[in-house]
Amino acid sequence: MIKRFKRLAGLITIMGGLLSGNVLLGQGNPPESIKIIPEPVSVLPGTGTFSLPSQLVVSYQGIEKGENEQMDYVKAAFIRTMHQQNNSIQIKEAASAASKADVRFELLLKEDTALKQEGYRLTVDGRGIKVVANKPAGLFYGIQTLRQLMPVMEMTTGAIHEQQIVGIPCVVIADYPRFGWRGLMLDVSRHFFTKQEVMDYIQEMSHYKYNMFHWHLTDDEGWRIQIKAFPKLTSVGAWNVKKTGYFGTFSPVTADDKYDYGGFYTQEDIKEVVAFAKAHFINVLPELDMPGHSMAAIASYPELSCTPGADKYHVRSGEAGFMDWTDSGIVAHYDNTLCPANPKVYDFLDKVFGEVAELFPFGYIHIGGDECAKTFWKINPEIQALMKKEHLKNMDEVQSYFEKKVEKIVESKGKKVIGWDEILEGGVAPNAAIMSWRGEKGGIAASKMKHDVVMSPTTYAYLDYMQGDPALEPRVYASLRLKKAYQFDPVPAGADPAFIKGGQANLWSEQLYNIRHAQYMTWPRGLAIAECLWTPKHQKNWDSFVSRVEAQFALFDRDSVKYAPSMYDPDIAVSQNGDSTLKITLLKELDNIDLYYSVDNSFPDNFYPRYTVPFDLPKDAAMLRVISYRDGKPIGRLITINRNDLEKRNKK
Repeated sequence: MIKRFKRLAGLITIMGGLLSGNVLLGQGNPPESIKIIPEPVSVLPGTGTFSLPSQLVVSYQGIEKGENEQMDYVKAAFIRTMHQQNNSIQIKEAASAASKADVRFELLLKEDTALKQEGYRLTVDGRGIKVVANKPAGLFYGIQTLRQLMPVMEMTTGAIHEQQIVGIPCVVIADYPRFGWRGLMLDVSRHFFTKQEVMDYIQEMSHYKYNMFHWHLTDDEGWRIQIKAFPKLTSVGAWNVKKTGYFGTFSPVTADDKYDYGGFYTQEDIKEVVAFAKAHFINVLPELDMPGHSMAAIASYPELSCTPGADKYHVRSGEAGFMDWTDSGIVAHYDNTLCPANPKVYDFLDKVFGEVAELFPFGYIHIGGDECAKTFWKINPEIQALMKKEHLKNMDEVQSYFEKKVEKIVESKGKKVIGWDEILEGGVAPNAAIMSWRGEKGGIAASKMKHDVVMSPTTYAYLDYMQGDPALEPRVYASLRLKKAYQFDPVPAGADPAFIKGGQANLWSEQLYNIRHAQYMTWPRGLAIAECLWTPKHQKNWDSFVSRVEAQFALFDRDSVKYAPSMYDPDIAVSQNGDSTLKITLLKELDNIDLYYSVDNSFPDNFYPRYTVPFDLPKDAAMLRVISYRDGKPIGRLITINRNDLEKRNKK
């Protein structure tokens, strides 16, 4: 029997921004019932709602601008959004632009300069819905906002929605992005994700107005893109030994192990993903990491190395002892670098980039450049000869020599180079753009040198970091809380804003074994980065953002997208009193939750001690348990930490 579905709805509070001619004025916080991420530039709430009819008539105006293909994407996005809301709704396109329609999409024949290239104006009143924009991308983003305006229909009987009245709050929203580059990076090298999983990820990011998918396709653990000129890159380089646990600590590979874990994308797969992204107004930036992080390529073609014994190398499987990160730099135990002194390398790259350039329409190719260990270069006679010939003073200049040669190859294919901030060292290639990941320093320096910059610092934008207390999260060497991610500003003090193209978040996959965990690590921190890249800086507000994040949780639940509830959970800090007792401090990310704890091995609820100030752990207590409540109901996860682990935290 089909049961009735509940819906989330609320009253509209009259508050918001102003629209004055072509000037868009922002407001403090959006009305309580309008919970959009990223927060729009301007929200002018109305009174009442527009009820979606079961037979929906839609018109499209301004197609004469010659945007037919992209308008088809807009139409498909609208139909998809409506059916996601209610799959029984009937959608009919109006016979003409002049026909009466419930929903109108219009490309402006005379440009509205305030809306820029990706902006839109969305109007909902008692008569219907209208979205206007200068370009189809703006109409698409208007649909993403409309998607969040509609109440979430909770499903209780599988995939069938019961037809019911859906009321959309009356409002006028004018909106456009702060930055033109709004990206997410997914690493498919350490762990492979299928073509469909990648496309699902792209669709999820499109809901929050991201427009750049950075695809990390090659690394030590896998080469994921078919190159027809070099078939071993995928017959050998795409496969390693399956191991489960903590990447980087795995046991050595044995002779009995099989190299059958991984996969790659055929060139037809690549074309399909690129087309899918295009239909969601997302560019795809391919990354082939070099000269370091190249073990998969070297295992396939050992002649790309100039280190004896490279023919015995295998694609890395995450085993321990591959490299050491020390205070004086990276120490490599295997040479995972393409050899800058080897002419075969540049012939290889010329053919590789020729095929890559044909597959990806976007104007940039990412060449990596990060974490290049020079351990083997320092003792290699061919590198020494190169340094003498080219008057290179140190190993950074050797890498710079390589990067400049690669830039010429990439530019010969009609593309521009972008690389991680290490490519600044030793002298940056003349036209290269910089992606700053080691904090903000590299991006600031590059902008002052008049190089284009994309900011993606670990400080705010590394989604593979733990997002809650280590007792709950899969272990990673660093943490990044949601609140910290929300503090991201792509234009840090000292940078030249004229050269900051935007920013992105990065999701490295060493500890990601499946796409569900990739979703968990992306959301909701991906929402924070999306707002930092779209919304005017002065309009950002943490309390408002948290409320709007919770509204997205309902959408994620409806669409079966996994997300982390870590913002409800505290961090547990341990210090030591003079008498050697342990002092426990519980740190909340949200102010509107209460923490309750136990030290007697039992399971706390809201009748247990409520945390107010740091407390001493009893001398013989074996464990600490903590749980979060809001309005008398549990909202966080139960955290359990034994005494030994608490003592280890104190020592750290």
